[in-house]
Parts: sequence; structure tokens; C-alpha cells
Amino acid sequence: MQFSLRGWRAVCAAVVVLAIAGVGSVSAQDLASFEKRLTVHTLPNGYTFLILERPGAPVFSFATRVDVGSAQEVPGITGLAHMFEHMAFKGTPRLGTKDFAREKVALDELEAAYQAYERARAAVKPDQAEVDRLLKAFKDKEAAAQEFVIANAFDEALSREGGVGLNASTSAEATTYYYSLPTNKFELFAYLESERFIHPVFREFYKERDVVMEERRQRTESQPIGKLIERMLATAFLAHPYKQPTVGYMSDLQRFTLTDAEAFFKKYYVPANMVTAIVGNVKAAEIIPILDKYFGRLPKGEKPAPLRTLEPPQSAELTITLREKSQPIYIEGYHKPSALHPDDAVYDAIAEILGRGRTSRLYTSLVEKQKLAVQAQVGGGLPGVKYPHLFVALAVPARGISNDKVAEALHVELSRMATEDVTDEELARFKTRAKADLIRSLDSNSGLAEQLVTYHTLTGDWRDIFKYIERTDAVSKADIRRVAADVFKVTNRTVARLENDAAPAAGGTR
Repeated sequence: MQFSLRGWRAVCAAVVVLAIAGVGSVSAQDLASFEKRLTVHTLPNGYTFLILERPGAPVFSFATRVDVGSAQEVPGITGLAHMFEHMAFKGTPRLGTKDFAREKVALDELEAAYQAYERARAAVKPDQAEVDRLLKAFKDKEAAAQEFVIANAFDEALSREGGVGLNASTSAEATTYYYSLPTNKFELFAYLESERFIHPVFREFYKERDVVMEERRQRTESQPIGKLIERMLATAFLAHPYKQPTVGYMSDLQRFTLTDAEAFFKKYYVPANMVTAIVGNVKAAEIIPILDKYFGRLPKGEKPAPLRTLEPPQSAELTITLREKSQPIYIEGYHKPSALHPDDAVYDAIAEILGRGRTSRLYTSLVEKQKLAVQAQVGGGLPGVKYPHLFVALAVPARGISNDKVAEALHVELSRMATEDVTDEELARFKTRAKADLIRSLDSNSGLAEQLVTYHTLTGDWRDIFKYIERTDAVSKADIRRVAADVFKVTNRTVARLENDAAPAAGGTR
């Protein structure tokens, strides 16, 4: 079984650290080298581009990060940020249609039919016969609009020209789009990417909404670990929208509309809320006029206001128990500050020493020595890092071992972090791996593009990629004890337990 914490720096999965010559030399010299080759270009409409010239193969990669995720949603439209990620691949008025003039009329009629159906079924006392009639009318309009669709036209237009890695992702705090192309297709990139954000066509909206609902069924409702984490977040966060699932609640997926999606797009997909990094065999002086020509067409809009809601301090331990015919799982989450906090590197050190790989304390103690668990790991970034979030420890009990036994052993290790110094070897290994991880992330054009937009969006300055190493170098044993003592408090803890409902577990109570 695999468990993943999605975040700025995922440190919970075991990795093989490559032998990299000069691993300790991620220094100002490297930053200076990047500064010579990186151009920050902001258009009059507010769109920011980070252009890194990287001679080599005649290709480039890009990543566009839109500063919107599930945390920006409100009740009734949860899942809409993720939904628009799907819609962004549906094409434009010129791509993906047999006749857009007629398709536009069909889409308008389709949405009018759906709105009528939605009003009827949302009535205080729905007339079922009328609801059924309007549903049929909507389905007829949907079939009529479908006649104009050329499926997968956006993807195929790029694939024909050598595009690879075409994809996107949505998190609690951002939506990111990315792929790679030959350098001589740069103008095609500029045209297609600007077009899908200037003139998005919400074709196949309700059909794609059904796809997202099925995605939720498979990843959350049919997966005990998915249900457990969703309920854990809803318990740990009383007020902050981090409690909302990125995929959305099923009731919202069944009710939000194309009209809702258009309003969401107009609010958040404005140039001032978007950053694109372009990395590869390009020259800034040559591509900036192309960027100005195409992306300069995006209408200027105000950057949306930041979130107002702050999560109040947790004052009591919270526990949820999910009973399923499934392998037991034990999870603890502790509230921690955002990635911008001065102690963020200290939290990374704690995660590294406690739960990264087979040399970590949790694996050594719970898995190898005591044989209480078959898996044990730790990480930050659940469900995101832009705002205060959760530091999480997870363990999968061995056969015949209860979650209670695992919890006892876990608490011993957390207490040690707060009361005893880590070893010189543990601290040195964390700092070495942090540098190695950075070097690996900068190795590919695509990885570097994603790092650039992530740091620039989160911190306001891409240079913080390098400053992070300075912060890791400054982490001390005393810092680790201080932060561990502050965060690993019972009153700051949310526990999520997945118990096997088939039979009582041995070695503890159910």
C-alpha cells in the first residue's frame, strides 16, 4: 500500500540519494549563474514569466501555476478548481469544434436547459414529472451540442508537433499546467496556451463532471485510506478551507453548473494570478516579443483578495475512527505553520530524521526492531503548504498488532525528538539529502520549471530555491528539540484510525 503527502517538498517516501559530486556546493555561485540566465518578464496586464536559458537539446519545458485551488472554493462549488483543470483541455473556438458558431448556440441552449432542470429539482416541493421532463430536455440539448465536438483536439495538436508530458494538477492551493515542446514550436505553445485562457470553451462540461464524480468514487469513496484522510482533514480544520477535499464533495459535483465554472474562471484566471516558467534552449530576447504578442491579449484583472479565514488554535485532542473491512492504518496530524515560517526547514529536519526511508527512527524502531508495523513514515504538507497545515505521521500495523500498540511506540519516538538531541550523523544526513534533493529537482527542464513557479508563487521570489539550503544548513539540534516540543502536544493532535471491522484486532482494543 502506498501513501503520499502532496506538498512543496514531499519527504515521506523512501528515495535513493545519488552520489553527486560537489553536493555541498549549492552556493551563491550557483544562484549567480542562474541570475545571469534567468529573466523575469511581467506584461502590462500583470502576467509574469520566468525565462531560464538552458543551452542543450533544442527543446523547452514550461509550467504555468495559477494561484487557485480548493482552498479558494466556497460551499456549493467545492471541486470546481479541479474541474476547470479538466476543462482547460477541451479546446477553444478554433480548436475542438466542427462549427463553433453553431456550437455556441447549442451550448447556450444546453446551459439554459440545465438551469431550468436545476431550479425544478431544487424546489421545496419538486414536481417529479416536471423534473423528469426537464432532465430529458437537458439530455437532448447535451446530445445536440456533442455533435459539434472534435474530441482530444488540443492534446492531438500538441502531440503531432512533438509535445510530450501534457498534463495538469490541482492541489489545495494551486492549479498547474505543463508539457514540453521542440524549441521551433515555441510560437505554437504561446498561441495555444494563451488561447485556452483567453477563449476557453466549456464544451462537454456535464459529461466531464460525470468523469470527476467517478474519479471521486474510485479515489475517495472506494478507498478506505481516501475516506480516512478526507475525514481527518474535516476534523483537524474547524474553520480553514483546507478541510475541503480537492476533488470536491459529491453533492457539489452533482450540482455546480457551467455558469458557476465561468464565474470561477473569470475571477481567478486573470494574468495577475498566473506565473509561467519557461526552461530550455530558448533566448529571452527572442521569445519575449512572442509572449507579448499572444499573452498580452489576456484582459487585465485584479488579483483576487487573499483568504481571510484563519484556523483557530486547536485546544483538545481530536480522534476519528473509520471501521472498514481493510488493513488497519494509524495516522496522527499536528498543526504546523506555513512554508513561509522561519522554522520550516526545522520541520523538514524532523520529518527526515523521524520518517524518511529505512534509516529513519520510525522505520528502525517500529518496523525493524519491534516489528509493530510494516510501514511508517512522516511528512509535512497535508493538504498544502501555503497556509498553516498538518505535520503527519502514518503507520500500517503488522498482522495481529493493534493501532493502540503502534500509537504507543510512535509517541515514544515523538517524545524523544522533543527531549533528546538528534545525533550528529542524523543531522548531517538531513542536510546532505536536502542539497541532493535540490540538485535532482534542478536536473530536468520540466522539474526546474515547476520548482521556479512554485517558489515564485509561494514566496514571491524564485531565488528562495537556493535560500532554502542556507536555512537547512542553519538548523541545529536545539532547534529540533524546541520545535518538536512545541508541535508534538496532545492538544495539538488529530488522530485518524482505520480499524478492521471484520474482527477485533489482537494486542489492543477496537
